[in-house]
Amino acid sequence: MDILSNLINGTFVFATALIFASLGGVITERTGVINLGLEGFMVSGAFSAAVATHYAETAGMGGASPWIGLLCAMVVTLFFSGIHALASIKFKANQVISGIVVNLLAASSTFFMVKLLFDGAAETPIIDHVFHKWAIPGLSSIPFLGNAIFTAYPTTYIALILVAVVWFVMYKTPLGLRMRAVGEHPGAADTAGVKVNRIRTYAVLVGGSIAALGGATIALTAGSSFAQSTISGQGFIALAAVIFGKWNPVGAFGASLFFGFAQALKDQAQIYDWAKSIPTEVFYMLPYLMTLLILLFAVGRSSGPSALGEPYDPGKR
Repeated sequence: MDILSNLINGTFVFATALIFASLGGVITERTGVINLGLEGFMVSGAFSAAVATHYAETAGMGGASPWIGLLCAMVVTLFFSGIHALASIKFKANQVISGIVVNLLAASSTFFMVKLLFDGAAETPIIDHVFHKWAIPGLSSIPFLGNAIFTAYPTTYIALILVAVVWFVMYKTPLGLRMRAVGEHPGAADTAGVKVNRIRTYAVLVGGSIAALGGATIALTAGSSFAQSTISGQGFIALAAVIFGKWNPVGAFGASLFFGFAQALKDQAQIYDWAKSIPTEVFYMLPYLMTLLILLFAVGRSSGPSALGEPYDPGKR
């Protein structure tokens, strides 16, 4: 039972960053903008959170430091999501290319800034004040479930709440209806008085900031610092979760748990003697292999918003 409990807990730990990033992808893509820049947003978030937390520690802010890091991750990433919005919505550039450019720009600029700020070091200094697991009083003492679900990082609880919030906004509010409308029939939405490009711009900015929380989570929990390899393709796994989850917040959440399970399984399996005969690289490739398999099965079965990837010109409706 302890093994299963630890596996479930590890699934939530590893899935948290993917939940944030996939929610950011759902928000953006439901309005019709392809968000291939999730990797770049996560890199920016991880870098900003690590650097801001480090300087907050230096300033003597103690336990508030990681929270400041989370906030800075969201704010700084507005720069990169703004580039994506400007290129793909204002100038109607190819949205796939724009996302790739954001990824390259985020990776190179943050690597350069780390070297500039920390005397040529390849990574930020180790952060002392990182997030630790919170045990929910009462619930954490429940046998099995207490350790499996109710003892987690605060960012995990935030991610779970955010899934419910995004689902409610998207399917139960007028704003959500407008978001879905501009992703399906932007011309009809425009005729009804909806500012299509304004909604899309806000969606890219908000989605980018939420995705940044995924990168910040990695840097402020297991990572304790930022380096060029901190994210390692997690943004692309989150994009796969968006597709596998059929552009639905709850679906993306479930897909993120699936990929988180693959990573948790990797850590749990390596504890046992039988796993020592298997090369470590096999376990590290498991999440990415599962991503490829899921995408293969998802092709032809998942259809995104009708206007996904299509720039909208109000003058040509």
